Amino acid sequence: MAMTVMDWLNLIGEWSEKLARRPNDVKKDGALRFGILGAAQIAPQALIIPARSHAEVIVAAVAARDKRRAHAFAKKYNIPIVHDTYDELINDPALDCIYVPLPVAMHYEWALKALQAGKHVLLEKPSVSNAEEARALFEHPVLQSPNAPVLLEARHYQFHPAWHTFLSLFDPADVEEANVRTAIAAGLFPADDIRFKYELGGGTLMDLGTYNLSALRGIFGAEPTSFVSASPQPSSNDERCDIAMEATYDFPNGGVGKLSCNLGARVKYEKGKGSWWAWLFQDWPDVVADMPPWLTVKLREMHGVEEDMAVTTQKTIVMNNFMGPHMWHRIDINTTTTYRSPNNTIIKTETSTESKKAYVWPGSQGGDTKGEDWWTTYRYMLEGFVDRVKGRKGSGAWVEGDDSIKQMAAIDETYRKAGMVVRPTNKVLSGAN
Repeated sequence: MAMTVMDWLNLIGEWSEKLARRPNDVKKDGALRFGILGAAQIAPQALIIPARSHAEVIVAAVAARDKRRAHAFAKKYNIPIVHDTYDELINDPALDCIYVPLPVAMHYEWALKALQAGKHVLLEKPSVSNAEEARALFEHPVLQSPNAPVLLEARHYQFHPAWHTFLSLFDPADVEEANVRTAIAAGLFPADDIRFKYELGGGTLMDLGTYNLSALRGIFGAEPTSFVSASPQPSSNDERCDIAMEATYDFPNGGVGKLSCNLGARVKYEKGKGSWWAWLFQDWPDVVADMPPWLTVKLREMHGVEEDMAVTTQKTIVMNNFMGPHMWHRIDINTTTTYRSPNNTIIKTETSTESKKAYVWPGSQGGDTKGEDWWTTYRYMLEGFVDRVKGRKGSGAWVEGDDSIKQMAAIDETYRKAGMVVRPTNKVLSGAN
């Protein structure tokens, strides 16, 4: 499953070429004005840079708890307005939309305040801390009116054409097994990072693993019927948080889904397994494991008859770099066909691989569906968000509120299966002092 040297060279080449063609659009009248809650590191990638090429988006304001940091952030990214408080930003009548990249434990409170102020909300993943918060937010009366503001959980990869091309290659009912793996080398995030603080909604399943679990749910097109197993690796900073998680799920069609996510990957060596370099670099940060993220889908065998021979066809579909397909990706459709004689003797076996890529929507040069091959997943997501606010059909890619609720329910249940506590409910909802 690992990328070859040529794959990496192609990735660098393709991405460099696309960046060279990226323009800054002149803003249109009626462009949506965004405010950002917090000077978060994800904000440039998720909103500020994508907004530069969107004629209907202006990043107009920012607020942070540290005012000096807010001013430095605004100066760096040419944001004209710095508000003193989150409340001041949310209540700014000149703003149409609020982007919420705060620590997860703060999502519910501030997303709800923004919605109640009549603002559309782009909410970083995971949407909230647990299923209780998700139901309270996405089913809130403020979202039920005919002219309700738009609320979107920012699972950006689900807006890219590559993801939808991948899903179009199989029927969820035919999936026998799906496996999604993501990993980041140890050392990128310090032990005291907010990702490993329970009170802030920390845990790898809440962060990197959100992609794994949502991908499994998308592949099967259904919710797990059974949470078979979950094995966490507790963080050294807070044992209530997982630095890694492996889990297995049963789905309604009888298929099995597996995930593995790790924010502290290290080289592991078991005697008799692996290569010599794994022994040599035992417990070093693993900079090659599962890079880029990949997923594989094994379909059920298909049986037929051809000239008195029994024919069995097995397909496995692999998507490389499903989380960041804009940089580079490849979808491999591997087919193995076995021919057997009437007495079940194998006569011959044929294998083939067909590869696909999709950087734009089919027919994206006309109509409501837009796209460019240099658009990132975040840029596609921003297009979808603006289309929804403007009442346009667009590509149709979206994360519904019910999906976000089910996602958090699955995360909660995985933690319970792992013997870990669910992330705490915000005191605004729980009524705690």
